[in-house]
Amino acid sequence: MAGKFDPQNAQNLVEIEKQFAVKAVEQAQTYWNLLSLVPPRTLKLTAHDDEIYAHVQDAFPEIKTEGWGKLDEDWMKTEDGKKRWRDFCIKYENKIKDYNFGSLIRTDAAGEYGERNTIFVTRIQFYAIEIARNRLGLNDAAHEIAKKEKAEEKAKKEARKKEKEAKKAKEAKEAENKDELS
Repeated sequence: MAGKFDPQNAQNLVEIEKQFAVKAVEQAQTYWNLLSLVPPRTLKLTAHDDEIYAHVQDAFPEIKTEGWGKLDEDWMKTEDGKKRWRDFCIKYENKIKDYNFGSLIRTDAAGEYGERNTIFVTRIQFYAIEIARNRLGLNDAAHEIAKKEKAEEKAKKEARKKEKEAKKAKEAKEAENKDELS
């Protein structure tokens, strides 16, 4: 029987890390798809959105003046930043499923997910920041970008479908002409 798990002495297993990364990317893609479909100010991420938003405003009053349109990753890693986030996050240990799992978040709310615009945070940090961004209207630009991308994808898909149909019709016509000549 295995002993008690000690996270301080645990080894990083490549397969586990890959699984966490895949899960984080899937969540990011799902969220981006949601932004393309739903106006952010009306988007509900959890059953506890109101509570999380009220708590984040109390724990981080600077959000009212600075917003979180652009995240300061360096500040988040300071002793003060880490302590404040740790105190915030622990309150959701028994409320939010997988509250401390890793999630990807955009550092600039006006931009898309990408190598230069993405950092790793815990799931509850993701919820807190994105709920605040949504309610403050900071994700409105991202909503428009995501909506435009979705429309372009749909147009490309329809164009490919028409192209295939035209090709099939051409092949059928050529086969018909060939049969007539024989």
